Amino acid sequence: MKLSYLWDAPQVNPINRKARSVPLLNVFNVYGRVFFFSWWGFMVAFWAWYTFPPLLTHTIKNNLHLTSAEIANSNIVSLCATLLIRFVAGPACDRFGPRYVFAGTLFIGSIPLGLAPLVHDAQGLYISRFFIGILGGAFVPCLVWSTGFFDKNVVGTANALAGGWGNAGGGITYFIMPAVFDSFVARGYTDGVAWRLTFIVPLIITIATGVAMLAFCPDTPTGKWSERHLHAEQNLESHSGGTIGGIIDVPGRITDKASSVGGDSMQEVEKKENNNNPPQEHANYDHEAAISKQDMVEAAKGEVVQKPTWGVIARVLISPQTLFHIATYMCSFGGELAINAVLGSYYVKNFPTIGQTNASNWAAMFGFLNVVTRPLGGVAADVLYRATGRNLWAKKVWINVCGCLTGVLLVVIGRVDPHDLPTMVGLVALMAIFLEAGNGANFALIPHVHPHANGIVSGTTGAGGNLGGVIFAIIFRFMDAGTNYAKAFWVIGILMIGLNLLFCWVKPIPKGQVGGH
Repeated sequence: MKLSYLWDAPQVNPINRKARSVPLLNVFNVYGRVFFFSWWGFMVAFWAWYTFPPLLTHTIKNNLHLTSAEIANSNIVSLCATLLIRFVAGPACDRFGPRYVFAGTLFIGSIPLGLAPLVHDAQGLYISRFFIGILGGAFVPCLVWSTGFFDKNVVGTANALAGGWGNAGGGITYFIMPAVFDSFVARGYTDGVAWRLTFIVPLIITIATGVAMLAFCPDTPTGKWSERHLHAEQNLESHSGGTIGGIIDVPGRITDKASSVGGDSMQEVEKKENNNNPPQEHANYDHEAAISKQDMVEAAKGEVVQKPTWGVIARVLISPQTLFHIATYMCSFGGELAINAVLGSYYVKNFPTIGQTNASNWAAMFGFLNVVTRPLGGVAADVLYRATGRNLWAKKVWINVCGCLTGVLLVVIGRVDPHDLPTMVGLVALMAIFLEAGNGANFALIPHVHPHANGIVSGTTGAGGNLGGVIFAIIFRFMDAGTNYAKAFWVIGILMIGLNLLFCWVKPIPKGQVGGH
């Protein structure tokens, strides 16, 4: 690891052109630019997704005459739409490419976001939060897009940084929304008008981000999404001296490409491709990394994303490895979603004198920690992977360790139920380190699992996170009509420990899998 990796043009895998380092400070380089829009797009989506909770505890609750149970119901409803969108977004990424799915999610989600100020009762709140939940689905294309641009040696770090900085939107919303609301009130607007006007800010930024993503970024390091198989085989042929050929036995291989243009010769096809696709500035082939021929073959044969079919989807969904990630991400991200929705209310309940804005600021810390903690999970996974000679068990055990320690700390918080603010904040911060590191650890291993169907695995795992959020939100909802937060904390902690131990036996990747090692 060198400090210059933060801004230098990275070395690339000669077959799939994925970067071997993350130039996170260089947005002029295509890898740095895609990385930027990956985390920025998800951060904006997360912020817009959680626009209601910071003002829901006091201002919106009083303005719409809501009960605590209705607020808890709205938290559950918000997660349900995201669960469905994430499940669909995975195969959609494999079919259409993550960039278009990402931008489409932002554009579609901006419609209910712009209509949110029209809410006037609990039923309207449920409908609004359900459709705004579409924005939470942006997580899937965020990480599928990132996975497509960064190679196995750093993909855990890249995904953890993108996901972690994106998740920081959960903290940003707790900081920005009350501040914008207070500024409108200071200008003389009533509470009922001021909270509605605050939605203008995330609406504008969400739309602008989607437009910029389409204007300034490519689908893949090699160009169009539809041509990814063609480029992988061509690159393998050129680097093997023509001794290996016809190995990409997936939809979209070269033979399919050639037959689809009316019998043109291969040379004519390539000529047309070159005419239609002039050299891209991002294809900096002067920085190719030296990798073994076996790794080249694996990259071309086992790591190029296939067009999803029902058979492929079914096999991936019933895989023990996929079920492992669903279960552990239910615990980590599901726990984060549910806790993020109630933390401000929990602080107000235990410390009623601090008020809505201060409670929101303390709750924002939980989301802001994602800037450090989720990347910590991915970086640690990559370090363990390299230190153990590319042993994927190291990544998997790290996931289980994070999950179990999170569960233990949730039990402690629930049983102690602190009424001393420094104690409460300290315990929550310590718990957040392992909870959010578990998110990063999960998506450090996922690119290795069924890499030919990365979108399906990523989308299903992301949906599992929302399923966990729904389950845990229901637990918060029914603990003394949504008011006994402490009891819900320790119940959730026990569930987390149990689920992590239940799936600890699963192998990191399926036996005999090609690629992803």
